[in-house]
Amino acid sequence: MQNDKAAASVEQQIIQLERQALERWCQGDPSGFLEISALDVVYFDPFLEHRIDGLRALTEYYEALRGQVLAERFELLNPLVQLVGSGAVLTFNFVSWGEGGEEHRWNCTEVYRRSGSRWQIIQTHWSFTRTGN
Repeated sequence: MQNDKAAASVEQQIIQLERQALERWCQGDPSGFLEISALDVVYFDPFLEHRIDGLRALTEYYEALRGQVLAERFELLNPLVQLVGSGAVLTFNFVSWGEGGEEHRWNCTEVYRRSGSRWQIIQTHWSFTRTGN
């Protein structure tokens, strides 16, 4: 019973970290993600040809996007946290709406690692959600 409570607490903590970072992201501020990423983070994005390796390179990429990614609202759908030792894998669907009501749909996988008392992202993978049949 205690393990179930501890696991539920970790799941909630990770989802909350992600939600808070997404709130900032949708306001044009990528720092929420940078603050919870590990030095050895790796990042995949469908707009990039190659993986980004390390917090320094991710910071450079995000700084070029600062103030450009804006959404009036978003939803984090179907979050699932799978715990594996000192790691956790978060998967979810992300939907955002811009000023003109334009909808964007994504799939996301975030791998977190516990570092002391903190959870940090070590791997991020964003992809487009398939629409239609």
